[in-house]
Amino acid sequence: MDSLLDKLYRKQCWEDFLEYRSSLARSKSDLEELRSFIDSESYIPVLNSIKRGDPFPLPRKAVISKMSTGKKRTVYIYPEPENTVLKLLTHLILRKYDRIFNDSLYSFRPGVTAKDAVRKLSGTRNIRNMYSYKADISNYFNSIPVDRLIPMIREVMSDDPLLCSFICGLLLEERVYDGGTAITEQKGIMAGTPISSFLANLYLRDADEYFAGQGVLYARYSDDVIFMSPSGERIAECAGMFRRVLGEYGLSINPDKEEFGSPDTGWTFLGFSYRDRVIDIAPATIKKLKAKMRRKTRALMRWRSRNERDPEQAAKAFIRIFNKKLLDIPEDSELSWSLWFFPVINTDRSLHEIDLYAQECLRYLLSGTRTKSRYNIRYEQLKALGYRNLVHEYHLFRDSAPENKDPAD
Repeated sequence: MDSLLDKLYRKQCWEDFLEYRSSLARSKSDLEELRSFIDSESYIPVLNSIKRGDPFPLPRKAVISKMSTGKKRTVYIYPEPENTVLKLLTHLILRKYDRIFNDSLYSFRPGVTAKDAVRKLSGTRNIRNMYSYKADISNYFNSIPVDRLIPMIREVMSDDPLLCSFICGLLLEERVYDGGTAITEQKGIMAGTPISSFLANLYLRDADEYFAGQGVLYARYSDDVIFMSPSGERIAECAGMFRRVLGEYGLSINPDKEEFGSPDTGWTFLGFSYRDRVIDIAPATIKKLKAKMRRKTRALMRWRSRNERDPEQAAKAFIRIFNKKLLDIPEDSELSWSLWFFPVINTDRSLHEIDLYAQECLRYLLSGTRTKSRYNIRYEQLKALGYRNLVHEYHLFRDSAPENKDPAD
């Protein structure tokens, strides 16, 4: 039987991958780069190197800011030719081995999305009377113990020794580039690399089976989990059970993201909130986004003052930054903010709140004051500068593409 790595030599396999990517929300430049990569057959030298057993290039370590908070996260990035090969390889792996996962897993699976998870939970009978426990695994991707993951990979990929050896080799390589220097560090499954999506699913596969068999409603999306039950006592038991099992896997819970819900308060999951049949953006998500806008407004005011810039330049910079973060198609494999939330929420209430806050930031940047005089700046002026209203964009999305799906990988 051919290895999946052998399939990557076939140009038609790459053409099919490009067709798939083209069907998703992808930037034009992303698709053009993939087209050029295929036409130049740049994948062949990478595959030949793998087949010869040459050392794979070391990934580069990078620390980036999360979109809606000031917190940093560590990611790892392979050189572009190798990274592109890993993207297609991961695409094939996710499809070949998808059968091994429990239906309670919703992350990085073909034809399965965050939308499916939230709709499954919100559509459950008697959901309005349930208690919930939500938790987030702390630094999940980069904390997974590689020595415990390797046997899982060897078991699942026993039918493809070449692929198994290659993936294990990537994980067992302890060196990464930090700046221009090769250093040794614990990097887990390397958040930011294409293959990490499958490995994040695999590591807790048996745990998913166990939790799904406990007689409660359970769902996982990568490092986010939720348990739901009509019994508050049972939910408390599930919380203790999850903490214990997670410890056995060498992982821990992020205490800042552990949350209990009741029939009165509803529940939150994956940045969404549910209460009385209304699916909206979770309050914590709104709070983080507002904080991001507030920090950027202050920074732009300092920049404007320090460099004696025109107020419109600062306002345009704010608009450009948040249009890109919230609405534009990203250059990487991440979903834009709108493509995460728009297909799922069934109200524009929180979007209206965010719009009003963004407009306040813009009026402050333009007027330099928080007095009533800032309202002399009309909404039409903001639109003329390029401001895009989230409520308006949401309804355009719902009207034109009500079933628009986010990608599995």
